[in-house]
Amino acid sequence: MTEKITEFSRDGWTFDVVDSGPIPGAASDIPVILLHGFPERASCWEDVTPLLNQRGLRTVAPDQRGYSPGARPQSVRDYRIGELVDDVIALADALDAPRFHLVGHDWGAAVSYTVATRHPDRVATLTTLAVPHTGAFLRAMPRGQALKSWYMGFFQLPKVPELVIGYGAKHSGGVGGRLEMYPGFSERLSRDIVDYGALTGGINWYRAMRFSSIGSLANDKVRVPTTYLYGDKDHFLSKAGARACSEFIDAPYEFVVLKGVDHWMPQRAPEAIADAITARVESLPD
Repeated sequence: MTEKITEFSRDGWTFDVVDSGPIPGAASDIPVILLHGFPERASCWEDVTPLLNQRGLRTVAPDQRGYSPGARPQSVRDYRIGELVDDVIALADALDAPRFHLVGHDWGAAVSYTVATRHPDRVATLTTLAVPHTGAFLRAMPRGQALKSWYMGFFQLPKVPELVIGYGAKHSGGVGGRLEMYPGFSERLSRDIVDYGALTGGINWYRAMRFSSIGSLANDKVRVPTTYLYGDKDHFLSKAGARACSEFIDAPYEFVVLKGVDHWMPQRAPEAIADAITARVESLPD
């Protein structure tokens, strides 16, 4: 197991990392990698990771492709799901971690399912927040999910989404004010995404969906122990998709519904998130 890291590299790109908590001393100890969603960075976990660190877990949260200043490809094709998955494996390799616990929120959850299906030997446990398995997500499209995902079509437009979100993040009543959000969301969106130069990279994850054969991922079942958390006030993900997630997990599985919690789960319910991650990690046999 490596010493603490602040960055890792892959194919000439450099990714920033927040590495906290104790470095495990035993070979059997495994780090927890946490993947953020859109439009956020590794800092979205700042209320969760201290709780995990207090329980003896090492947490490693990267600013992912498009968000780290040193990893912002210009080509939309460079944001395909396969690239995002390989970034996670490169991080694990940089940690000298043959296996790791994986946690993902929003887009980070979508990537996490694919990491688990393609590299089941590397992923010890999986904990996902908000977004269900791709197969469940697609199955729910005609049952309300399509309306909730309208913005994905909007994000395919060139430049316009950046202009709208960039303006809205800085003006009262703009995009930041209309989104289902947590306190301080607009300020963080402006500072950590728009001003930081990460907005186009984040939106490119959506634009690259047409190059990623998303439909082909729907039939790939996860075969590692999984916990999926869903907030029943989530305005972006349907209950139909959440309920269907279990059908795509061929391993020990727990479905946790957080009452009164919306999409922004790490900020709204950090204790519940930390408890669920800890329980899943501790479920792994010694």
